[in-house]
Amino acid sequence: MVNQSSDALPIGAVVANTKPAPIPAKKTYAGEFVSLPPVDPEHDVDELFLNSHGSDEKERLWTYMAYGPFANQDEMLEWLKGCEASPNMSFFTVISKALNQRVGMISILNVVTQMRTLELGNIWYSPAVHYTRVNTEVVYIMLTELFDRLKYRRVEWKCDALNGRSRAAALRLGFSFEGIFRQHFIVKNRNRDTAWFAMLDKDWSDIKANMEKWLYAGQSDTSLAALNQTLLSPTCQEICRISRRHLCPAGSAEQRSS
Repeated sequence: MVNQSSDALPIGAVVANTKPAPIPAKKTYAGEFVSLPPVDPEHDVDELFLNSHGSDEKERLWTYMAYGPFANQDEMLEWLKGCEASPNMSFFTVISKALNQRVGMISILNVVTQMRTLELGNIWYSPAVHYTRVNTEVVYIMLTELFDRLKYRRVEWKCDALNGRSRAAALRLGFSFEGIFRQHFIVKNRNRDTAWFAMLDKDWSDIKANMEKWLYAGQSDTSLAALNQTLLSPTCQEICRISRRHLCPAGSAEQRSS
């Protein structure tokens, strides 16, 4: 929406709240299926290493990350210490309550409090919790904090443009695709084009209701991707229609668990 008169150039709508947003707290966030404490390298490394190393299936999760897999547990410990000490990112360990194990990580980064925007990233999970409620509730908890309590206007999701699993997850969770940044990074000596997604505060209420329906109202047999499809930006809906078969082939586990 724009403010426009007959003799003026179009300008953006007035933003009611222009105060800087609070910085998200490094505290433990909890839901029904997961707990998200700030990363604690010494306590977390045993289970995080076990659940992300030791088989081809586990180590595939590092394919599109800027780090990992790690040669040994000590190497992962040093990386986790760097995560804990990062001045620009807040890392959280994902604990599955059903398994009572540390099964992944998520971070908050690129925080711009003046613009009330930030990014969720560095997201990875052990295959032990793929196609479960874990990823959905982790993101639900984060978005509830960011949109409902801290009043952010925009939350971003970015991934390697070749990472079909991450792109499908972003769409399923209600993030709208916004484009590709070509030759954005060099990762592990290879080119990375970056796919950008975002969710806006005005979208959150309906997406939240769909997440709660899927997570907590006994409707996990309903497709969350289908529920959120109509909430994506019009451009994103068209892109999804054309490319869905490439991001999530028919009959794949991603579709069956959507």
